[in-house]
Amino acid sequence: YIINVTKEQIINLDSIKDSSFDAILVLGCKVENDYPSMMLTNRLEKAIDTYQELNTKLLLSGGHGRKSYDEVKVMRDYLLDSNIDVKDIFLDYAGFNTYDSIYRAKYIFGAKKIVIVTQRYHLYRALYIANYLDVEAVGIEANDIPYQSIMIKNEVRESLSRVKNFFKVIIKPQSKYLGETISLLENGNAED
Repeated sequence: YIINVTKEQIINLDSIKDSSFDAILVLGCKVENDYPSMMLTNRLEKAIDTYQELNTKLLLSGGHGRKSYDEVKVMRDYLLDSNIDVKDIFLDYAGFNTYDSIYRAKYIFGAKKIVIVTQRYHLYRALYIANYLDVEAVGIEANDIPYQSIMIKNEVRESLSRVKNFFKVIIKPQSKYLGETISLLENGNAED
């Protein structure tokens, strides 16, 4: 069901006609020794392409549950190394899961219209959550990684997450971590 109701929202970058998006939301993924995993690298590369096309803010959302693990810092550093302007980069350190990332994009960062960048298998659920939280969203697909065994594991995990989120969006709980609002109209550098 989730796949069927969201598949039309997954588009190619060159098919975007309206560029009035509040942000490009890049969903976090595993980092290893302060470097993005291959899957996260693919998301960041697609986010760079999207940023160059749309010229809008980048909202990086990921986990930072312990001092030695910081997805969004690694994501930010990768984008800075790719010459993305720091004022266009916003960091959400409390995006511990897809639901929280989209909830916080709306309620903390004020995003009402977003482009979500992640792999296709993950986009369906992210778009479904956005729809239920009344966030206008389209998805841009990042490349999958070429390792079949990892993708099978991801698909199984994703199937279970879709079931969980099918019910979660009905309840619409607040994100566990809230805080003060951060305007995407400001400089992202100040938010760090």
